[in-house]
Amino acid sequence: MADFNINALSLKDLKQLQKDVAKAISGFEDRKKAEARVALEARARELGFSLSDLAGVEVKATRNPAAAKYQHPENPSVTWSGRGRRPLWFVEAIEAGRKAEDLVVG
Repeated sequence: MADFNINALSLKDLKQLQKDVAKAISGFEDRKKAEARVALEARARELGFSLSDLAGVEVKATRNPAAAKYQHPENPSVTWSGRGRRPLWFVEAIEAGRKAEDLVVG
């Protein structure tokens, strides 16, 4: 460990030292967690499981964004996939007498 007189440091140096120590502690903890995770995953594989199986953590599958199905009648760059809540422009177009088929992309 470094030998230096902490009382001889200026306030600026002490604050910088505090930041450096906090960063070093965080980095140390992150490294230890990563090492533990690797060891646990290896042991789980040896037993024929995955770590998420043993921990009871479900891995959520991510969905790709849906392709645009409808487009704004006056601004084709504004689109809607047909999923979820209907956008205001779609509702207004339907109320104005247009059919959903008229707003289909392409």
